[in-house]
Amino acid sequence: MSEKRRGRNSREAMRARRSKPSIINPAPPGSVGGQYKPLNDHQIKQIYDTALRMLAELGMGDSPQELTDQASKCGATINELGRLCFSQSMVEDIIDQACKSFVLHGRDPKHSFEVGGDRVYFGTGGAAVQTLDLDSHVYRPSTLEDLYDFTRLVDTLPNVSWFTRCCVPTDVPDAFELDVNTAYCLMRGTQKPVGTSFINADHVDPIVDMFDLVAGGEGEFAKKPFCKTHISPVISPMRFATEAVDVALACIRRGIPINNVTAAMSGATSPAPIDGMLAASLAETLAGLVMVNVFSPGFPMIFSNWPFVIDLRTGAFSGGGGEISLLNAASAQISNFIGLPSGVAACMSDAKAVDAQMGMEKALSSLACGLSGANMVYESSGMMASLLGASFEAFIVDNEMLSHVNRMIRGIEVSEETLAFESMKNVITGAGHFIAEKQTLEAMERDYFYPTLGDRLEPRTWAEAGAWDIWKKANVEAKQLLENQAPEYILASIDVKIRKSFDIKLE
Repeated sequence: MSEKRRGRNSREAMRARRSKPSIINPAPPGSVGGQYKPLNDHQIKQIYDTALRMLAELGMGDSPQELTDQASKCGATINELGRLCFSQSMVEDIIDQACKSFVLHGRDPKHSFEVGGDRVYFGTGGAAVQTLDLDSHVYRPSTLEDLYDFTRLVDTLPNVSWFTRCCVPTDVPDAFELDVNTAYCLMRGTQKPVGTSFINADHVDPIVDMFDLVAGGEGEFAKKPFCKTHISPVISPMRFATEAVDVALACIRRGIPINNVTAAMSGATSPAPIDGMLAASLAETLAGLVMVNVFSPGFPMIFSNWPFVIDLRTGAFSGGGGEISLLNAASAQISNFIGLPSGVAACMSDAKAVDAQMGMEKALSSLACGLSGANMVYESSGMMASLLGASFEAFIVDNEMLSHVNRMIRGIEVSEETLAFESMKNVITGAGHFIAEKQTLEAMERDYFYPTLGDRLEPRTWAEAGAWDIWKKANVEAKQLLENQAPEYILASIDVKIRKSFDIKLE
């Protein structure tokens, strides 16, 4: 057989191999992060020490009496300004006894994963009041149907490891009905871990009762909680939010893991210098850790320090760019230095369209936060328009982007075999190329991710195929997935019971 024919056969064999679904994911969620370190050890220590000084000397304002009393039993004091202060030794004692890792459960165990350590997972967040319509490509008010559609779409996306409600249904004006229907949509649309929030503390018990129904009976949810709550118990600069503290205490009583979020704004509610902002937001997130642990030491909590940026020319929130990427990566590095389960925010593009700006901003922040080693990267898919909007197509594009990001986080494995000395020897003494090498076929599946949305055609072929851009491709894929994805994750008999107890508006 001629060399030319042998080469053609090898290429055909490779094409046939590529046409089969790979049994190996070269870019899996949960790879080990920590390669990107924007801060050195001395800088981390300076920021950490300043945060502890802020808590000890400046303290926290507007502390609810219940928190003041409980914290005082653990060593907190009131300064001359009437603010609740935590000494360095008190804070560090609480850090020592705080939860260092816990399992975030999916209702299907295959979706469960451990939060903490050095593994990186990407998921959602946000509270968008607008949705980019799939047909008109114009933003409109978000609805309950949108929330359900986003939930069942995410159920199909392998790189989105959990789903926190990404939009607020504006067609459900009553606060209690909003919380109930949000929780219902999350349970109906996915078996991945989910996250929600509670407007009032008295909403917690009835909604957990609903969780119990789905989990199999009274008290079953708390055994393997599949939903966490997003709470911002601190209002920057450095004061407690009474209603949020009340919600946190209600969640502790019912065993709902807490995502303790601090979202200070640079130059507005937090210092403008990068290091000063990191110190202030760290102090505030530590205050939230203290709040949880004086009531329930070791309670599962994600230490979510999300430093946000505003455009100091206009005061507008800036969800994309180098500064917010740098800040959240540094925040993850500091949280990991302390040893707590870390959460940061990324992919909050300011773009309104599924365009180059969106891709640039999302890739910058997701890669920075992933490589920094954040355990949970929130807002990492679907969010647009500086968190004011959510997009079905963005979810599709972001899912593929996160494969590239996960591949970079995974890094390079080095072994005697894959260093390929013997393979090189075979090639230079034989065919003169690597196409037919067994090692090439193995590496093709193990080491390389092949996009389906990203275009690698040459220009003429691309034009003849319709010259589709990524927005159009993602639009078609989102519609197809939504048309074919109709999960029934709540048993019919349980659904009847829920609807008898609550005003469920989703048909």
